[in-house]
Amino acid sequence: MKKILTIIFFLISTNSNAFENSTNFTIDDFKKAQNEGKTVVVYSWNKFCGTCAKQKPIIKQAQKEFKDLLFMNYEQTKHKDIAKFLKINFWSTIAVYKNNQEIAKAIGLNNKEDIYSLIEKGI
Repeated sequence: MKKILTIIFFLISTNSNAFENSTNFTIDDFKKAQNEGKTVVVYSWNKFCGTCAKQKPIIKQAQKEFKDLLFMNYEQTKHKDIAKFLKINFWSTIAVYKNNQEIAKAIGLNNKEDIYSLIEKGI
């Protein structure tokens, strides 16, 4: 019984590391935002990615601080169509788009200063 409870606890805690909504946009949503002139920050992640776990709270904080930017995130392995469309091949990728162009992209950034510096390229 103790082993079963331990396994259940592990599964629940593992799933809580994922974004509340695995993916919060579609390709059409992205295209619409770009056509409306919005600056979009796209975050590609995976729930088993250690770097992604470090990035997640920084991205959440950035969403609160960069209110004029639109943040879109997607789970890389579940949405290969988005990955292919945006030409994002790796988890832990953060990309910034403005005026229908990719302004900046980086893989594996895991500290606030570097992530914010990347995001600010879209301002």
